[in-house]
Amino acid sequence: MSSKLLQSATLEVENVGGIDQTEVGIKPGITVLSGRNATNRTSLLQAFMAALGSERASLKADADTGRAALTLNDETYVRRLERSGNHIRMEGNPFLDDPTLADLFAFLLESNEARRAVTTEGDLRELVLRPVDTEAIEREIQQLSDEKDEVTTELERLEELKRDLPDLEQERNQLIERIEAKRTELDEVKSEIEETDDTNERSAEEDELEERLDELSKLRSSLEDVRFDIETERESLDALQSDRESLANEKDSLPAADPDAKAAIEDEIEQLQSRTKSLDRAVRQLQDIVQFNEEMLKGTHPEVREALANVDVSANNTEAVTDQLLENDDSVLCWTCGSEVASEQIETTVDQLRSLHTSKLSQQKDLEEQMRDLRAERRQLASTRERRHSIESQLDEISTEIVSREENLEKLESHQEELKSKIEETEADAEALEAKVASASDDDQSKLVELNKRANDLEFKLGRLERDRESIGEQIEEIESTLERESTLEDRREEIREELEGLRTRIERIERDAVDSFNEHMETVLDVLDYSNIERIWLERVERQVQQGRRKVDRAEFDLHVVRTSENGRTYEDTIDHLSESEREVTGLIFALAGYLVHEVYEDLPFVLLDSLESLDSDRIASLVEYFGEYCDYLVVALLPEDSQALADDHQFIESI
Repeated sequence: MSSKLLQSATLEVENVGGIDQTEVGIKPGITVLSGRNATNRTSLLQAFMAALGSERASLKADADTGRAALTLNDETYVRRLERSGNHIRMEGNPFLDDPTLADLFAFLLESNEARRAVTTEGDLRELVLRPVDTEAIEREIQQLSDEKDEVTTELERLEELKRDLPDLEQERNQLIERIEAKRTELDEVKSEIEETDDTNERSAEEDELEERLDELSKLRSSLEDVRFDIETERESLDALQSDRESLANEKDSLPAADPDAKAAIEDEIEQLQSRTKSLDRAVRQLQDIVQFNEEMLKGTHPEVREALANVDVSANNTEAVTDQLLENDDSVLCWTCGSEVASEQIETTVDQLRSLHTSKLSQQKDLEEQMRDLRAERRQLASTRERRHSIESQLDEISTEIVSREENLEKLESHQEELKSKIEETEADAEALEAKVASASDDDQSKLVELNKRANDLEFKLGRLERDRESIGEQIEEIESTLERESTLEDRREEIREELEGLRTRIERIERDAVDSFNEHMETVLDVLDYSNIERIWLERVERQVQQGRRKVDRAEFDLHVVRTSENGRTYEDTIDHLSESEREVTGLIFALAGYLVHEVYEDLPFVLLDSLESLDSDRIASLVEYFGEYCDYLVVALLPEDSQALADDHQFIESI
């Protein structure tokens, strides 16, 4: 599927699985590992998995270290395995940084979870969505929703500002008119002062009174500025204290920090991983044992048959062992203890082994679920810890700013009191001077004093009006500047809406793509493999109400349907548990292939590894392998010799590992 010029790959292996040491080269296309069970075919696949990034590989039982090195396209990827107590530690530079998708949908060994999901009737939807970080998607949705709310609030504020703009412009025009009127009145008073002043000589008291009146005007103007600054500072303090309270409440609502929680989770995950690897080994061993015994019961293990043919007959039984194996339907010579036992007894034992194998798979699934829950808990702990640190940092910054603003407010209030005191003193001085001038002067002098007081008052009022006009002018300029952002904000809100729609439908899209892909490939494969009495196997995505805490929520689920055809041609729906082992294997593999394609695993990983196809007949195995080979650059499959003979000769065959 890759557009790159593909080269042959080389794998070097030491002490992985049952392999001491080996080196194999594979070409692009289909590579068949042909051989009997217990011939290290699965161990080689494990080595491939280790080099590609999986943790699901085992060390040779008598070795403390191992190694798998894959050379591909002039790059070498080395993975070292080291025994550490009951655990296997893996180090190096594998092909993949994160093997999650590959473990689920590309490394299709017998114990593969996606492949086994059909057999164990597992949660197919959960498997498809497991590689998707739904929590991250929900967080991103929340962040975008919050941003959308902020943008919408800002746009609503702009609408209010647009409605306020005409009133502000009208108020500014009215202020301009009042300012002009005050200036005209002030000019008239000043002219009258000049006329009166020209006919009278000014006394020292009059000059001093004028100075006091000028000083009083400036003090009152300063007091207005300080009052404005105090009001602004108090508003900022209120906002900061509100933010501090909100953050403190959020911090209190977070779960209590436990410094040992992460380490405890890490230890538990490590223990579960160790148990999972142990189960992996047990599952593989049981599978090999079951397959070997099935072959012996069927008489289809030629090497062992040949060896048994050369065994001496027992004292109590003069028939050749091979004759016993082939001719006596009721009893066989046990190939483990040498005694004659009923076939039914061995079949019962094999059934028990199958049950144990299924039980081990179920345990493996439970461990995977526990590890998923623990990883989710670990992510939540990390998220909570990061949020707590962020809140604490913000609280520190806010507290520092509050202290700074409180100090500034205290200075402003102190300055305000000083100004008030000075104004009172200056007003008293002015009143005293005014009385003194009035008692010592004639009517013209008294008139001049009144005119100066009036001019001083007009100048103060004019200054206030001009400050109001400047303030409203700044508001108008700020609104006009802010309104320039309106189109940008509207564009951003539309972008957020599209992003939210994409995120909210992403999960549903993955679900539907997985269902469509499974159904399409299942239909083709059933036609290729020619299961005569199966009309169709298909997935259906359904919405069901499930209990979540105290409320019911709608949740999507995948239902697997089996439609059969009876001998008289009538179609009917059957249940999953009535599928044969072969049909279940095919269904599980196609489900894994659907996941491989839906998650585009081929974009990062050119390999698919496949084994344990013995439940299918040779022709169907050949057809299925050829079908899978169309969707990856390198397909490595482990087959029994008689099954590998059904494949075309132009593929690569490896018969000795």
